[in-house]
Amino acid sequence: MKILDKYILKQMLQPFCFGVAAFSTIFVASSFLFRVTQYITQYGASYSSLFRLFLCLMPEVINYTFPMSMLLASLLTMGQLSGNSEITAMRSGGLSFRRIAAPILAAGFVVSLFSVVWAEKVVPPAKAEYERIIRQEIKNNTKPPSQDHVLIKNIHNGQLERLTYARTFDEKDGVMKDITIEEWQNGRIVRIQRTPSAKWENGTWVMDKGTVTELTGEDGLTRTMTFEKQVLPISETPKTITLDQKDPDEMTIGELKMYIGILERQYQPTSKYVMEMYRRFTVPLASFFFALIGVPLGVQSQRTGTSMGLGFSVVIIFIYYSIMTFMTGLGQGGVIPPLIASLTPNVLCGAVGCWLIWKKDKA
Repeated sequence: MKILDKYILKQMLQPFCFGVAAFSTIFVASSFLFRVTQYITQYGASYSSLFRLFLCLMPEVINYTFPMSMLLASLLTMGQLSGNSEITAMRSGGLSFRRIAAPILAAGFVVSLFSVVWAEKVVPPAKAEYERIIRQEIKNNTKPPSQDHVLIKNIHNGQLERLTYARTFDEKDGVMKDITIEEWQNGRIVRIQRTPSAKWENGTWVMDKGTVTELTGEDGLTRTMTFEKQVLPISETPKTITLDQKDPDEMTIGELKMYIGILERQYQPTSKYVMEMYRRFTVPLASFFFALIGVPLGVQSQRTGTSMGLGFSVVIIFIYYSIMTFMTGLGQGGVIPPLIASLTPNVLCGAVGCWLIWKKDKA
């Protein structure tokens, strides 16, 4: 690494760290402190639980502050270099503006890659633990993960073969209750099975004391049989069913892919989960695109100092996240493809950044 690159990176390290601390503080002060007050007054939450809740919140907060901090660092670094006429001296020495900006853009790319790993490995388990602390320790809801109205479809060649419905489901005990199974042929029900419960045993769901009703279709005749034990004809494991319990932001990319596959096989909407999977890449990659737009804008604010750099950051961040929120809503609702919705903010930011850098390079 050349001396110039080291010098520029050293100049941006302090504002980047300042940005992480400042923006994290804003996030925490704007939402978390209000919720803490509610947890203390309404539920009598202990300080130990609140401290661990704070620790579990920070990975998600930091994930969002990385791009903001990268933007602030690039603005302030280029503003300082420009204000001290160092950029003029560099260009007089034969360096192009793109070469001067290269170490900052490289740093933005490295931060983006780190953020992708951070968002996949650290944020989801921290988010799940955050929800667990609220549910079990603060609100004293000690019930294991459960779900009402479980619906599992089995479709073959576009035709519904089996529809399984369970009134309640408990993953910890591996139990489903109040189950109805409808078997279909050629668009009509031919068999209905009912059982009060089914338990996950040795890799299968075992139903206990149920009935089977055969619908012959001949003059409305039916035949009903009873059974003591019978294997429930579904292959979904308790863990697979429990994925319904998680919000998309609590799932890893692997879990999101698994859940999307389940929904696709059951012909259920997947836009919400596909959008979240793409966001695991587009939000962290915003660090690079923010650096791309911050580098040329920083030169324009060479006499404005830190306060104006922070102001520039707030305006750009507001515009970016407004567009991202709008496009996310369209993507989750299926109005536009999730891939396009997730890429649009970064593409717009990148296009503006490239254009501004091109103009500076030609100046």
